[in-house]
Amino acid sequence: MSNIDPTPAFPFGHGLSYTTFTIEDVRADAETIAVDGAVAVRATVTNTGPRAGTSVPQVYLTDPVASVTRPVRRLIGFTRIELAAGETRTVEFEVHADLTSFTGRDLRRRVEPGWITLTVARSAGDPGGSVRVKLEGAPRLVDHTRTMTTAVTVLRV
Repeated sequence: MSNIDPTPAFPFGHGLSYTTFTIEDVRADAETIAVDGAVAVRATVTNTGPRAGTSVPQVYLTDPVASVTRPVRRLIGFTRIELAAGETRTVEFEVHADLTSFTGRDLRRRVEPGWITLTVARSAGDPGGSVRVKLEGAPRLVDHTRTMTTAVTVLRV
């Protein structure tokens, strides 16, 4: 056992800036999707500081009900947004159910039904804002043709 605190000085995704940002109003366009569907997750990003800066909103996946142990929080998408002082933009992450896939006990990659949590945050250490989405349907096996990225759109408010 060690007496040294293992907490990182800066969590993954942490950036330094001369301004401050908030991420608010995280919402999904559906509460339920099929195991082969997709959901759009939107969040409002505001530069609350006195000067222009760049924010990097990130979307994390949590799957607390998978049949095998999953990471507590897994980064599945991010984007960079340049904002003037006081400016607000909306970012939309298109999250496909394939991004919830994992290797099961039978060593086959699968998407399972159940509740997931999608969190938009400034870094891995930021609690951010979360939405829960339910995947419905029979477990589905996926292969190398699965969707492996999150599409991102930045909208004007």
